[in-house]
Amino acid sequence: MIARTQYVAHRGGAELAPENTLAAFQTALTLPVDAIELDVHMTRDGQTLVIHDNVLERCTDGQGNILDFDFSHLRSLNAAAHFPGGWPERQQIPTLREVLDLARGRVQAYIEIKPSKHNGVVGRYPNIAETVIKEVRDAGMLNDVLVIAFDWGMLELVKSLEPAIQAGALVDLEVWDPQAEHALDTLFKGVKRTGCSWINLSERLFTEDLLEAVHSRGYKLGLWTVDVLEDLRRFAAAGVDSLTSDRPDLFTKL
Repeated sequence: MIARTQYVAHRGGAELAPENTLAAFQTALTLPVDAIELDVHMTRDGQTLVIHDNVLERCTDGQGNILDFDFSHLRSLNAAAHFPGGWPERQQIPTLREVLDLARGRVQAYIEIKPSKHNGVVGRYPNIAETVIKEVRDAGMLNDVLVIAFDWGMLELVKSLEPAIQAGALVDLEVWDPQAEHALDTLFKGVKRTGCSWINLSERLFTEDLLEAVHSRGYKLGLWTVDVLEDLRRFAAAGVDSLTSDRPDLFTKL
C-alpha cells in the first residue's frame, strides 16, 4: 500500500514547460513528484515517440499525422514551437527510452499507450504493446512503471505479455457511465478482465463512495487532471492514491 498520495506530473507538467518534452520532465524532477506521466505513439517506421496527439500541429512546427512520417523527420521538429509565451530552446519529440533513462532511479513513469487515428479510423499501432514492454525491460524499470490506457483491451494484452508490469485503466465518461444501471458492477468487471491494479479516473467522476468502493475491492484510485490547489488538498485528504497535475509546482504546497 502507498503510505501517502503519489504526486504525478502530467505530461511532465504541461503548464510549466512544453508538454512531453525532456525540458518538461527535467523541470518536474526539480519538484516534489513521485512520477511523471507521458504519452506514447509510434512512427511510420515503428519507433516509439513521446507526444500526446496523433497530429503534429498543436505542439510542434510540423503538420500531419504521426503515422505518415518516419522517425528522422519527426525528430527534426520543434516540440516547443507553440508553448504559450515561447520557450528559449528547441525541443525534440523525445523517445520513450530517453524519458525512461531520465526517470530511472529518480521517479516512476506513468506510460499512456495511445491509439492510432488515421483518416478517421481509430486503431492500434502494430506491436506497440510489445515495443513498450521491451523498452521498459531494457531500461530496467519493470517495477517503476504504470502502463495506462483508455483501451482496456490493450491493458489486457500488456498484462498477458508481462504480468509483472503494473497497469491502470483510464476512466472517463466516454468509457463508463456512472449513472447506468449496475454501473459499479460494470466498471469492476471490466477492470478485473484487464488485470489492472489501478483505476485512473477523471476528477469529474470522483465521489467518496466510489473511492471507498475501489479500495474495498483492492484497487488503487488515481485522479487526473487536477490543477487547482484546493482540489488537490481535498482529494489528498480523501485518501486517493495518486494525483496527476499539469501544475506539479502546486505539490510544494501540499
